[in-house]
Amino acid sequence: MNFMSLFKNPTKMFYILKQAQRVKPWIRADGDKTLRVNYDTLNEKSVVFDVGGYKGQWASDIFSKYRCTIHIFEPVTFFSHEIKKRFIKNKKIIVHDFGLSNNTCKTYISIGGDASSIYKTGKSIQKVKQEDIIYFLHRNKIKKIDLMKINIEGGEYDFLERLLQADYIKNIENIQIQFHDFVKNADARMLNIQKSLSKTHNLTWRYPFVWENWKLKR
Repeated sequence: MNFMSLFKNPTKMFYILKQAQRVKPWIRADGDKTLRVNYDTLNEKSVVFDVGGYKGQWASDIFSKYRCTIHIFEPVTFFSHEIKKRFIKNKKIIVHDFGLSNNTCKTYISIGGDASSIYKTGKSIQKVKQEDIIYFLHRNKIKKIDLMKINIEGGEYDFLERLLQADYIKNIENIQIQFHDFVKNADARMLNIQKSLSKTHNLTWRYPFVWENWKLKR
């Protein structure tokens, strides 16, 4: 990281410092190794969606514990190819080389490791495919998802609003979400989504703009 460039960009510096403060409680809870992978109801018959696969580590952790079927969605070509190689002998992990959103289209994504986003600009750009989440579910006859992890760098708003609008949200047992605040009207849209989610799900834990989990009401 070029710290001198941060001093020249106070807005970026403020954002980085703010995010560092948010992450502290999560690190103390060791959330990546506890909250994000501990789900009592998962087993080898469960269906899991990893929306925003990156390198596939979370999917690997989930599979090692529960041996469930996992669909990984990763639109960045390099990452999706690496994930496919990683799980080439595992027939229960299916890798899709496109993203999921509220419509089917092609768009451009700025490549930045685990922060790659269609809502950011950068020097490295790739044209990628997105598929409408509801179309994908209907096409593949998927009627129930036991756990859905969503980390798509700003795309979570369109994605979740589509699931809510189509009333498919009630078919997802657990929803693990990372909201991002660099999208326009992020706070308002997040609150609206949370309000809608609360009709069908209970918030089980939350670290604002880090990770949170919603479990289907019984």
